Amino acid sequence: MNSSEFLSRLSSLLDPRGLLTAPDDMAPHLVDWRRMFHGEALAVVRPRTAQEVAAVVAACAEAGVCIVPQGGNTGLAGGAVPAGEGGQIVLCLSRLNAIRSVDKVGMLMEVEAGCVLQTAQEAATAAGRLLPVSLAAEGTAQIGGIVSTNAGGINVLRYGMTRQLVLGLEVVLADGTLVNGLRHLRKDNAGYDWKQVFIGSEGTLGIVTAAVLRLVPAPRHKVTALLAVPGPEAALALLSRAQDEIGDQVSAFELICALSFDLLARNCDLRSPIGASPWVVLMQADSCLSGIDEAMEQVLTGALEAGEATDGVVASSETQARQLWALREHITEAELREGVSVKHDVSVPIADMPAFLAEAEAEMARALPGCRANMFGHLGDGNIHFNVLIAEGTDKALVNRTVHDVVAKYAGSISAEHGIGRYRAPELAHYKPATELALMGRLKTALDPEGRMNPGKVLG
Repeated sequence: MNSSEFLSRLSSLLDPRGLLTAPDDMAPHLVDWRRMFHGEALAVVRPRTAQEVAAVVAACAEAGVCIVPQGGNTGLAGGAVPAGEGGQIVLCLSRLNAIRSVDKVGMLMEVEAGCVLQTAQEAATAAGRLLPVSLAAEGTAQIGGIVSTNAGGINVLRYGMTRQLVLGLEVVLADGTLVNGLRHLRKDNAGYDWKQVFIGSEGTLGIVTAAVLRLVPAPRHKVTALLAVPGPEAALALLSRAQDEIGDQVSAFELICALSFDLLARNCDLRSPIGASPWVVLMQADSCLSGIDEAMEQVLTGALEAGEATDGVVASSETQARQLWALREHITEAELREGVSVKHDVSVPIADMPAFLAEAEAEMARALPGCRANMFGHLGDGNIHFNVLIAEGTDKALVNRTVHDVVAKYAGSISAEHGIGRYRAPELAHYKPATELALMGRLKTALDPEGRMNPGKVLG
């Protein structure tokens, strides 16, 4: 089957809006959000139903054509754009966007892969519940991509990664088989929990077309605080104090270095409401019960008295809380406007974070004098974005290896929440133990023996 015959076959399976072949129409789907990776494709396919996805995948299997699944294309590892030079299709799931059901009593929702996260959040809110996945890209990111990358975000400390919120999946396998595992059950111990294989697999094993997601009670009371802290050690002491005093009501705990605020002021005209500090903590606590404000005030008073914090401000309204979070959410944009940077989404054991930050910054200064480390992220769950601002022409591979060597020393991970994609595939091959890589390869061979699902990603 030649290309024109194959495209004709796809066209017969879809409505008139389902197949894009014009270069201008395909262009937005062939480059990642950070514009680091470009590719080519035979076509962009836009099915409307899971059955159409299955039919397209079956046709691709028959023709030997590779498939690149794509959601909102907001990923930061290049995992949703073609890696080859044209013999692939991009399978865009944005038209599978229905919210099939919301169960207030069972606290769950069934939603299709192309549904935008913010839309799903709003549906949960309308039912008096909370879908706790929260990302800077939530107005664009889609449920299928979030599940396929096991996305994190600011609420992992309290609610866990996406993996902890998925109760069931509907998946299309590499041969076009549609597997419906959309069970609305909190407890299901009947055999292998196969959905876990697809969560975080970045479309390399199959295509998620729908998910059942766990909801939680919607907090009625929130308190958000921005605090100056002397350093990461003090921040950890503050985190421990908060967890001792208010337990799992601490939903977010972010650590941000001074350079981030310099970049925000210079490039986004956003400024901290507290004085200059080498490090800052952005912290939020949520509760269904009243009294969280008083509990947080007690925590902050104790932290100031103990020297764990030196200054701070507590949001007095939802508007002020959003303004504080805007500082955190615009760091990546401010960094982009500053110039070239090499980004690292890493995790280490929480207790080791202060030592890791100090050693990684020292190693970077030694290996590449003049580079600047912009460090920010989710201290509460051990995930930091250790981004390095560099001059044009700097060896990016050396930057990666320098940072990741320190991560490995602390038994950490080179990808905490952004995935592997194309960006980190060579680093995964370098740092992942051979036995684990072999096991991953066996899973890939079992589920995608011809290697047609998202080639060039994760395992390369």
